[in-house]
Amino acid sequence: MILPAIRDPRFITIRRGGALTDESHHLLALWAADCAEHVVSVFESVRPADQRPRQAIEAARRWVAGAVTMTEAKGLAGAAQTAAREVKGVSEAARLATLAAGQAAVVAHVAAHELGAAAYAIRAVMESVPKTGREAARVAERDWQRRRLPEPIRELVFDDQRLRSDLCWHVFDEVR
Repeated sequence: MILPAIRDPRFITIRRGGALTDESHHLLALWAADCAEHVVSVFESVRPADQRPRQAIEAARRWVAGAVTMTEAKGLAGAAQTAAREVKGVSEAARLATLAAGQAAVVAHVAAHELGAAAYAIRAVMESVPKTGREAARVAERDWQRRRLPEPIRELVFDDQRLRSDLCWHVFDEVR
C-alpha cells in the first residue's frame, strides 16, 4: 500500500481540518495526471482499444476544471483498476501504467495518491525495459516527473517522496 497508516495533514484539505489548499490539491492532481499520461502508452501498446486508463487520467484533469465530481473520478479510477487486473500476467509494465492512471484519478478523493501515480509510472517504465536498463530508466522517469512539478507544490512533493520512500519501492531515491 502506498498510503501511510497515519495521514499527513499537509495532504488533507483545509475544509477537512488539514493544511492543503484547493489550489495545491488541484496542482497535485494535474501533476499526477501528467505522470500517468507519460506512461499510458505502455498499456495502450497491449490494449490499444481500451480507453479506461486514459479516461481515468482525464478524470483528474476534468475534476480540477469542475467538469466531474470526486465520485465520478473515483468511478473512473475503479475502471482503470479493473483494466489493470485484466492485464495481470500479460504485461507487468502495462498493469503498472494502468495503476498509475487509477491513482491519478483518485487524487480528487485523497490528495496523497499523487505519489502513487508517480511511483507506479516509474515502475511501469522500469518494467518496460531490459533489467540492465532499469536503473537508468528509473532515474530518467523520476527526473522527468520532477521537472514538471509546479513550484508551489515542489517542496511538499519532495518531502513526501522522502517520507514515503519505503512505501514507494524507493523509486524516488537519489541512489538505490
